[in-house]
Amino acid sequence: MRVLDGFGQRISLAMTGKKNPWGGDSGKGGDGDKPTGAQDGDKPKGPRNPWLPPGGNDGRRAPNIEDIFKSRGPEGPRRSGGGGPGGPNFRFPQRPGGKSWFPIAVIAVIGIGVLATSVHLVGPQQQGVVKTLGNYTRPLEPGLNFTAPFPIETVDIEDVEGVRSVRIPGNNNQAKLILTGDQNLVDLSYIVRWNIKNLEGFKFRVVDPVETVNEAAEAAMRASVAETELDETFSGQGRAAIEQDVRERMQATLDSYGAGIRVLGVEIEKADPPAQVVDAFRDVQVAEQNADAARNQARGYAQQVLAQAEGEAEAFDKVYEQYRLAPQVTRQRLYYETMERVLSQTDKTIVETGNVTPYLPLPEIRRRAQQPTTTVTAPEGQ
Repeated sequence: MRVLDGFGQRISLAMTGKKNPWGGDSGKGGDGDKPTGAQDGDKPKGPRNPWLPPGGNDGRRAPNIEDIFKSRGPEGPRRSGGGGPGGPNFRFPQRPGGKSWFPIAVIAVIGIGVLATSVHLVGPQQQGVVKTLGNYTRPLEPGLNFTAPFPIETVDIEDVEGVRSVRIPGNNNQAKLILTGDQNLVDLSYIVRWNIKNLEGFKFRVVDPVETVNEAAEAAMRASVAETELDETFSGQGRAAIEQDVRERMQATLDSYGAGIRVLGVEIEKADPPAQVVDAFRDVQVAEQNADAARNQARGYAQQVLAQAEGEAEAFDKVYEQYRLAPQVTRQRLYYETMERVLSQTDKTIVETGNVTPYLPLPEIRRRAQQPTTTVTAPEGQ
């Protein structure tokens, strides 16, 4: 007995006399799952149940939840190879025997990695250090060397012959004021050149070798300039002495640290007074240069006068020797030379002979004779 509500009765009346979409006839008697007169084993007629798997003829069973999600993954429905929107799945090439090349490729990659991390070529200007599990074990000399593969042993190679330089201060526009021995300030900038002497100490004895070089150079420069006066820092000879002293102090300090660094040289690029007093300092320098020039000029004049006096004294000594040999002749000769030197500067000529005029203006006559004679022509008609 079926109980239908009003909506169910209308559906039942509307479908009276029509074919059942599930294989039965609603207007005729018989089972609702199979049409009247159908034998067992015949294919049911009518539309197929869309929830059933395709190709089955033995079951109009309800779909199983495992059948629905069996071919689904986290990224969506799985597709079999050979078609579909995503294209065919990638497969590794197979060997002639049917086995995959993947294991052989993995072994080849591992072998190449082992070979690359086990063979090391060290250049002629280089040295290397070997660390076994992070601890230093031995050095590597130039040439072909072999070690255990990474990560068992690692190798660090450095250029030990190349010259490295450090500029202090790093910025050229930055001032580096240092106190001199006479309580003045000087702005210094310099370059330190160095290389690696011992690679083991360079790599493992100090944390930051470059910073260590900077600090040692600055400490040595301040100590050396503190023993030098301001004027000596500006002269070439004073700079050379400071550079040599700084290099020796730096080398002693770095050797005490075991840093493995060799200081090749120190070069002072600039030694100027502080920018705040540079104008006044230049004025003082100009005044000192003028004073030096005046002193040099006075020394030159004194040497000239002294040399002249010495020459005259030497000449007098020679005359005196001659005078001792012949006093009368020497006296007469000195008289004549003196009169000649005095009278040569006058325009008068005195002649002691009685038949000649006592005074003759010979210089005036000579001057007139040297003047060109001018001819005066009379005008025509006279």
